[in-house]
Amino acid sequence: MPRVYLDHSATTPVRGEVAQLVNEYMTTKFGNPSTAYSFGREAKKALEKAREQVAKLITAQPEEIIFTSGGTEADNLAITGIAYAYAERGKHLITSAIEHQAVLATFHSLERQGFKITVLPVNQEGVVQVEDLKRAITEETILISIMHVNNEVGTIQPLEEIGAIARERGIVFHTDAVQSVGKTPIKVEKIQADLLSGSGHKFYGPKGSGFLYLTKGVKLAPLVFGGSQEKAYRPGTENVPSIVGMGLAAELAQKELEQEMPRVAALRDKLIKGIKERIPQVKLNGHLTQRVSGNANLCFPGAAGEALLQNLDLKGICVSSGSACSTGAVEPSHVLLAMGMPAELAKSSIRMTLGIENTEEEINYVIEQVSQIYHTVAGFGTR
Repeated sequence: MPRVYLDHSATTPVRGEVAQLVNEYMTTKFGNPSTAYSFGREAKKALEKAREQVAKLITAQPEEIIFTSGGTEADNLAITGIAYAYAERGKHLITSAIEHQAVLATFHSLERQGFKITVLPVNQEGVVQVEDLKRAITEETILISIMHVNNEVGTIQPLEEIGAIARERGIVFHTDAVQSVGKTPIKVEKIQADLLSGSGHKFYGPKGSGFLYLTKGVKLAPLVFGGSQEKAYRPGTENVPSIVGMGLAAELAQKELEQEMPRVAALRDKLIKGIKERIPQVKLNGHLTQRVSGNANLCFPGAAGEALLQNLDLKGICVSSGSACSTGAVEPSHVLLAMGMPAELAKSSIRMTLGIENTEEEINYVIEQVSQIYHTVAGFGTR
């Protein structure tokens, strides 16, 4: 039985050459980059090379990259760090209803500390409306945080317009780009982002690696204290093996992006078309064209997403469901609900996210298995 991995938005396999490099820096090149002897200097040099590799992927400068443990920490540092640093200017923060919980939970934590938050709605395609943003801004607004690509439906937000509004009003702009770094071209100056979060394991790097882009001149309050590493924004001995692995993954992604984006998009389109031809009632979620290349989020009326997921797993196919199990009950995706979808339909959603190792043969297999499984479970999974 084939094994087909279609959950690249959850995590990606570490590339072989990346794993080999990580192993070197865990075993033979294990120095602490803060030490002055040769082992330390070797680690420091590798650390700074990784900073250059990551910066190049988003067309930033190396000194603007702060290494973190992942996207969640980068989001927390960006949002809380800006809120604390600019609290004397104002205490109003803006985000959207479809953000990752790493952003939403941070905003709600700040709300409990006395900050005022505005959560913008989205349209049925999962897009933030620029006019809604303009109306939400007040004289107290100090931060706008809108994700680049939604992790569930793959919709790409109009960041250039949002960034221009923030820059014009003198408001700090952060974007959670965890689902776009390494998957779509990013130029931080073009989108006018002041801060941008990324995660290495989303683009074939190791887990436990991430970064925050911080443009020059923007203040940021640290959340952790105890040393001068990462300009004291993120003190503590750096996770050199994971960082150098993320650096190499970033370099490889940057080199292959132009070739892989259209290839993966073509496979995604084949997947969507093939499923809809066999199951006409299937609904594609998210924007039809403004979506990241590998994302296919579909609703299967009459079937529970969890039932589809479990049956696909038995056929060796890994996907994710748009529902989450909370306190023993299956809850629909907050993203799909924010897009105006009825809860019962939202529970029928499946997210399939493709990557660089997927093949046309795999997609053909998935189309056939999805069709067979749906027609078996439809009408039973939503009781």
